[in-house]
Amino acid sequence: MSPRLAGSHHAVAIVGGGQAGLSMSYHLRERGIDHVVVEAHRVGHEWRERRWDSFCLVTPNWQCRLPGFPYAGDDPDGFMVREEIVRHLEEYVAFLRPPLVAGVRVTGLRKGAGGTFELATSAGDFTADQVVVATGPYHAPAVPRMAERLPVGVEQLHSSRYRNADRLPAGGVLVVGTGQSGCQIAEDLHLAGRRVHLAVGGAPRVARFYRGRDCVAWLDAMGHYARGIDAFDDASAVRMRVNHYVTGRDGGRDIDLRAFAREGMRLYGRLTGIEGGGLEFADDLEANLDRADAVADGIKDAIDAYIAREGIDAPREARYVPVWRPDAPPRALDLADEGITSVIWCTGFTRDHRWIGIPVFDGRGYPMHRRGVTSCPGLSFLGLPWQYAWGSGRFEGVGRDAAFLARHIDASRRLADVCGALTGAPTELTAALPLG
Repeated sequence: MSPRLAGSHHAVAIVGGGQAGLSMSYHLRERGIDHVVVEAHRVGHEWRERRWDSFCLVTPNWQCRLPGFPYAGDDPDGFMVREEIVRHLEEYVAFLRPPLVAGVRVTGLRKGAGGTFELATSAGDFTADQVVVATGPYHAPAVPRMAERLPVGVEQLHSSRYRNADRLPAGGVLVVGTGQSGCQIAEDLHLAGRRVHLAVGGAPRVARFYRGRDCVAWLDAMGHYARGIDAFDDASAVRMRVNHYVTGRDGGRDIDLRAFAREGMRLYGRLTGIEGGGLEFADDLEANLDRADAVADGIKDAIDAYIAREGIDAPREARYVPVWRPDAPPRALDLADEGITSVIWCTGFTRDHRWIGIPVFDGRGYPMHRRGVTSCPGLSFLGLPWQYAWGSGRFEGVGRDAAFLARHIDASRRLADVCGALTGAPTELTAALPLG
C-alpha cells in the first residue's frame, strides 16, 4: 500500500522514482531512515514514453548494477532494449518494495520558518526534514526558436517524440544534432531506407570495441567512471560535456557518420539559420568529423597506455582510417527541392526547477552543489550527469552517489539530534558537515 501524503511528515522526501530515486530509497532503507518516494508518473515513464522503438542502452548490461541488484541475466555483454530497461526497473521495484507514491506530481518546494521543508503535490501537501531531488536533468525538450521559421507543412518533432520511420510522412528527413540521440535516430532512419539529411554538431564519438574488449569495459577497468569531478581543473565545463556517440544496437557497433555519407546520407555542418524553406549551415562539417575522430583516437591512446602499463595480453588493432571526406560541404539546403517533409530536433533537454522555491541555482539554472549537497541544509540532488563522476547519471554509478548522500543525510540527522538535545532547539549546523 502506498504511503499517505496529504498532511504527512517524513524524515526524507525523495522527488523522482527513476533509477536515482530508487537507489536513494535502497540506501536510506539500509540505514533505517524513514522516507517516501514521490513519482509523477509510473516507474520507467521516461524509458517508456520518451524513447524510440529501437532504442537500446549504449552501456553493456553488466553495468546495470543498481544497489543490491546487479544484472543477473544471461547476456552481460549485450545491451538492453527499451522494454528490457523498463522491465529491469519494474523488477527492482518488486525487489526493493520502496515506499513509493506514483502518479503524484510535486508542484512546489519551499523551506518553512522552522527549517522543515514544505512540499506541495497534486495529492495534497506534506512536510519533510530533508529532501532529495532525483528528477534528473532532462525535463523539457529543447527546440531552438529558429524552428518557428520552418514552413507550416513540414512535420516537426523533438527526439523524445520520435518512434520509428513509418510514423513520419513520406519523404526526406532532416535530423538536427549529433549527440547520442541524433546519431542513433539518423541511423534508424537510414536503415529504414529513408533519405536522411544530418546537421552535424561537435559531439565526440567513441569506438564500440577496441583490442578485444568493449571500450566501456576498458574504461571501467581504468577507473574512468569513478574519477571524481574534483580531479578536473574545469569542473563546470566537464559537467556540460556532450556524451560520446556510439550504439548498442544489434550487439553493439561504432556509429560512423562518414560511412553513412558514403552510403548516401547527406551531411552538413551546424544549422545556423532558417528562412522559410531555406536552411543555412556553418562551414564546420569537416572540423566536426575530425574532432570526433580525434576524441575516439584519444580514448584508444589511453587504452593502449593502460594495456602497456599493466602488461595485459591484448590483441593489436589497426587504427580507424576515415572512409569519406567532404569535398565541398553544402552550406545551404532547400527543403522543397530535396523533398524533405520532416525535421527531427535532437537538441537535448532543458532543466525545469521552477517548482523549487529555494535559491540554490546558478545563472544557468544549474543546481549549485558539492556531490549533490547544496548550501541549503537538508536539500540534495541526485542523478545529475557528472554529479561527481562520469558514471553519476547512469545505472553504473548512481548507486555510489546515493550511498554518499545517505551517509550525509544520516550524519545530518545525528548531528541535529545531538544539537537539539544540547540546546533544546532545532539546528541548521548540518550545512557545516564535511563532505568527505
